[in-house]
Amino acid sequence: MRVAIFHDYFGAIGGGETVVLEMAKCLGADIITTDTDAVHKIDPSVHVISLGKTVKFPPLKQISAAARFRLCDFSKEYDFFIFTGNWSHMASFRHRPNLWYCYTPVRAFYDLYPTFISRQGSVTRLLFRTWVFFHKIIDQRSVRHIDRIIAISKNVQGRVREFHNREAGLIYPPVDMARYRCTEYGDFWLSVNRLYPEKRIDLQVEAFRKIPEERLVIVGGYAKGDHAAAYAEKIGRNLPGNVTLLGEVNGDELVDLYARCRGHICTALDEDYGLTPLEAMASGKPVVAIDEGGYRETVTPETGMLVKPDSDSIVSAVREITRNPERYRTACEARAREFDIAGFREHVRRAVFRPVS
Repeated sequence: MRVAIFHDYFGAIGGGETVVLEMAKCLGADIITTDTDAVHKIDPSVHVISLGKTVKFPPLKQISAAARFRLCDFSKEYDFFIFTGNWSHMASFRHRPNLWYCYTPVRAFYDLYPTFISRQGSVTRLLFRTWVFFHKIIDQRSVRHIDRIIAISKNVQGRVREFHNREAGLIYPPVDMARYRCTEYGDFWLSVNRLYPEKRIDLQVEAFRKIPEERLVIVGGYAKGDHAAAYAEKIGRNLPGNVTLLGEVNGDELVDLYARCRGHICTALDEDYGLTPLEAMASGKPVVAIDEGGYRETVTPETGMLVKPDSDSIVSAVREITRNPERYRTACEARAREFDIAGFREHVRRAVFRPVS
């Protein structure tokens, strides 16, 4: 069986792209995408097909990606199709049988619509409302052509039920335990995320401004044409001396940072799932995460602390864990093993190659 995975774009390598690549290797699948800016960072054994570049200006980037998927036709070249991301399932009407491995319904259209509206100016607010009104209709129609939906978390299962009135299966994204190690509990905390407003990185900076005796290293970038450029520039200005913004790093460098950090910080708004806490746990490191969304499905009292979304709560948790971060190691590694990659591969193969009833 020939399998194709449609993914929005490879403008940067984040958790979503990492999962797509693992899925492609697991299934021997080709990846069909738009932008391939970051494709040089991936395993060359994975075959990537580009439909062409997107317009690097929001929301034209999103509109152009959706249009490329809507107009493409690979229906005669593959036997099964998987859609990931926000826009690739626009190809669903022509590409069946299929499934949508859903990271989340488009948050700008649904649960975060008020948040996105509040960020707009008087002119852009009208344009944003217009885009959402028409594209939301297209989004809903394309989901009707999806045969099966599999969510990445119980949190996302709930969103699929609420916004698409569909039931979804569940396959948690994996962590490859064999890649990670614990070298030491060093002199810095680590934050790994795209530089998007929804990640609330400013909350991390504010917290560490209050504890100058602790260091924070922030890893991550953003793709051109996303809504994140102004936010990323804002984060980079006036950083306290104990906060370092590294930008994007390669896989080996990231594994090394996990191995040497004292602990991991994650603050995203109602996170879909959150792969980075598990990567930290696989490295034996405790996690301080906001008590919302997917973090509740992975972080336990034995592996770290779930806290309120304010800087004082983060400060208290960091100070508490810093006293003895090593005490979390055994529980962290055990928790990460529950999400190891072997189980993911088996679940994905079963979902794709199961007999059709």
